[in-house]
Amino acid sequence: MRTSALESTADDPLDDFERRSITLDSAMRPVYVAGRGPAVIVMAEMPGISPHVARFARWVRDAGFTVYMPSLFGRDGAHPQAEAGLAVMKRACVSAEFRAFAANESSPVTLWLRALARLAHEECGGPGVGAIGMCFTGNFALSMMLEPAVLAPVLCQPSLPLENPGAIQIAPGEAATVKERLEREDLTVLAYRFEGDRYCTAQRFAAYAEALGPRFLPKVLPASAANPRPPPFFERVVGGAHSVVTAHLIDAAGEPTLAARDEILAFFARRLHGDAAPGGCDKKEACVPTPSPVAAS
Repeated sequence: MRTSALESTADDPLDDFERRSITLDSAMRPVYVAGRGPAVIVMAEMPGISPHVARFARWVRDAGFTVYMPSLFGRDGAHPQAEAGLAVMKRACVSAEFRAFAANESSPVTLWLRALARLAHEECGGPGVGAIGMCFTGNFALSMMLEPAVLAPVLCQPSLPLENPGAIQIAPGEAATVKERLEREDLTVLAYRFEGDRYCTAQRFAAYAEALGPRFLPKVLPASAANPRPPPFFERVVGGAHSVVTAHLIDAAGEPTLAARDEILAFFARRLHGDAAPGGCDKKEACVPTPSPVAAS
């Protein structure tokens, strides 16, 4: 059976990351940092920084970047169990930081994330910062484009606002500002979803395309390309193909999800490393990440 190589049910100790307590705008959050090179902000999906999210962050690190992975919800490193994950999701849904049901406005937490991007750029240098959000945080990378340091935004299965499948979570004026910046600076937004995803729908991608125009570059993967044996939270709560580069990624050559990962790494390399990716890779091709430690992988 086609499946992901990361099948352990163990938690990830995240001990190859530096856990920093970062205070910005009078709010402190733990942030896991690793690597060298330009900064990329990796924002976890529900129900938090899982072993699959950490695996993706290590791939980014190994491709020549400094990863900043903020803890926004959940228990860091936890394997996504169904009941515990659902409890995390319910708490986040009623949090004023996220406003999970609100359309046409950005989550307040994105102000803190924009400050994190500024800090990361100051610490790491380079042309700018990359940002990738997933699921609950999927749209955050777009709101972070209001910070000039952010040059490479990636939206993986952006799922907010909940219960409004044709809406996006950014104020119209902010979306217009982002669109103008994309055109002025010749930037693009990458976006990924699975066909049939009930949380990130075709209507939502159409709303992004209407708001951002041709600078929004959507990719839709067939549901059959998803890992058929994801962790319990994704199998029982999410209930379908959803997490393109984490829980539903199949880590094998020729798989569409692995190709999406490589495309994202190549995008970061083009925007943040200039003409060539680290290690002499051509800017049009992704560097193949070296194997990195994961919990019981």
